[in-house]
Amino acid sequence: MNTLYLDRNENQYGPAPGCYEVLRRADLEHLSLYSRSYLRGTKGELAERLSSAAGIPEGRLLLSYGSEDMLKQVVHCYLAPGSTLLLPAQSWWYYKKLAAESGGGHIAYSLHEQGDRFRYDADEIIALYERHRPAVILVASPNNPTGNRIDPAGLERLLRRCSSAVVVLDEAYGGFAETAEADTAGYLAAQKRLVVLRTFSKYYALAGLRIGYACAGTGLDRLIAYSTRYLGYSQLSERIALAALDAAEYYRDVARRIRADLAAYRTLFASLEGYTAFQSDANFLLVRHPPGARAPLAEGLAQRGIALKFLDDPGLVDCIRITIGTAEQNRLVMSAVKEIAAGAQVSVPPAAR
Repeated sequence: MNTLYLDRNENQYGPAPGCYEVLRRADLEHLSLYSRSYLRGTKGELAERLSSAAGIPEGRLLLSYGSEDMLKQVVHCYLAPGSTLLLPAQSWWYYKKLAAESGGGHIAYSLHEQGDRFRYDADEIIALYERHRPAVILVASPNNPTGNRIDPAGLERLLRRCSSAVVVLDEAYGGFAETAEADTAGYLAAQKRLVVLRTFSKYYALAGLRIGYACAGTGLDRLIAYSTRYLGYSQLSERIALAALDAAEYYRDVARRIRADLAAYRTLFASLEGYTAFQSDANFLLVRHPPGARAPLAEGLAQRGIALKFLDDPGLVDCIRITIGTAEQNRLVMSAVKEIAAGAQVSVPPAAR
């Protein structure tokens, strides 16, 4: 039995057809020769195109091995031993690991559950900043695993008040929401020590290729020098990323499909007693299940060859995160969950009814 993996937020629709065409046409220049973009005074066509779209100089567009690599560079560059990283309590485990690697500590701020959505409290983050003066502040928008973005007004207030810290806005899951994305150029103008992280892994379905980048503020020259790669970037990766950027309508259609299935999942869980499916701006869904449901869910899904992410984080031990797959995959998961929930004997407390 083949396992259906919907536990790591990969885009199951795959990249645009033009990305495969680049692979078919790969030649000596792409595979055997170093980039000569430096002769034009740039990092390459991809950096030029991304910086133009973001409204920043090309010199402040930093290419990386996925956004994971750039995140690590930022933290190692600015988090000195004994200093503090301020991060979301319900977030990617890797954030805390980076603080430990750098010899620094971390302080967590909570994302607050309000009905069927988690929310940032910018004023709470600002208060922690003023009390602890962290070297680095991490904000993930959308956040993994809760799926929520930070509201623009709150982000602007945070950037204005936390001026001495390096603020990392992790937008790895950007692009899936129907509403407009953040004004990168405007935020960078407001906070010179802001770095915005993005990746081609999620929205563009190129996780296996590991293409990421950062937009750096004017106060981050140390990071720019730290991240410089004098032999250039992967030329093959650049061509594939450019092909993805050329296929805007393909990706808009995929995002529409994912949003439609997010809504279908939420409808399903609303019909199951004791379950809460939280609103999500990403390509995954966080679901709280009733007490006693974890074991039968895990067993039933495993029997059917379906892998979802069962969480062990504080405050989320009764939650699963479901990557939104293709329409066919999602129908399979929804059918399985419905069958398992119908057959499981779980106790639903009065507050959850």
